[in-house]
Amino acid sequence: MSEAALRAELVEYCRLVHARGWVANHDGNITARLPGGRDDARFLATPTATSKARVTGDSLLVIDASGKKISASGGKAFSELGLHLAVYAARSDVNAVIHAHPPHATGFAVAGRSLDVPMIAEAVVSLGPGVPTVPYAAPGPGAAIALTPYLVEHDAVLLGSHGVLAWGVDVEQAYLRLELVEHLARIALIAHQLGGVRALPASALPALAEARAKAGLGPRGRGVTSSPPVVAPASVAKPTVIACAPAPSDAPVEVRDSKRAAPPGDLAAIIRDEITRALRER
Repeated sequence: MSEAALRAELVEYCRLVHARGWVANHDGNITARLPGGRDDARFLATPTATSKARVTGDSLLVIDASGKKISASGGKAFSELGLHLAVYAARSDVNAVIHAHPPHATGFAVAGRSLDVPMIAEAVVSLGPGVPTVPYAAPGPGAAIALTPYLVEHDAVLLGSHGVLAWGVDVEQAYLRLELVEHLARIALIAHQLGGVRALPASALPALAEARAKAGLGPRGRGVTSSPPVVAPASVAKPTVIACAPAPSDAPVEVRDSKRAAPPGDLAAIIRDEITRALRER
């Protein structure tokens, strides 16, 4: 694909994520690897502080593998560029990365919940048995470090308290993976309202894993035989709530015992105990 065609494609998908309500204000960013040698990698990137509805081919900038802008034209680089560059550094098969805030999937991300239950066969083939949540880190080197352990095994992740990051061999595939994550989040949310997600039978997973590999997807499909350890999604902190009744052990929140005495000087605990006492006396 020529550079001109790639610029047009990035603009098309900027418009699409905006039209679908997956970004607002200046949210989201897209990058794509420019044609050329891998040893002299260059990437097109959307500019910062620009609505995705207003991105043009001329406003796209060209950056090198270190994140330095090397084009005279185009806007300024966005602060989350390090996440994109971390993906490219870890995955030579990747030529495009998309970050957006689709509401349902981002809701899971800000709640500290992962889409880590294999619930639909097609999704297991496309994305693997689950979509993990990367622990929150502020934009910068720390965010790239937090993301790195997930890059070999996965093609899309939830970014804790942030949004979704997806990547692929081209912009279309990266977009479709983003779309699938949002679709799964919507399904999971409805399933939770109906009593919870039921995982696919464990006996079905080996055949799906084989189908994934035959499609050239996942580490085995790419010929990768080993990968770095992945930080458990459970490392994402659970929100804390005060409860007057017992909660199940698998509750998605950390439940603080309302009967626990407040330590001297702990104003928040004193207020908690006063509210609990008032509720019981009603």
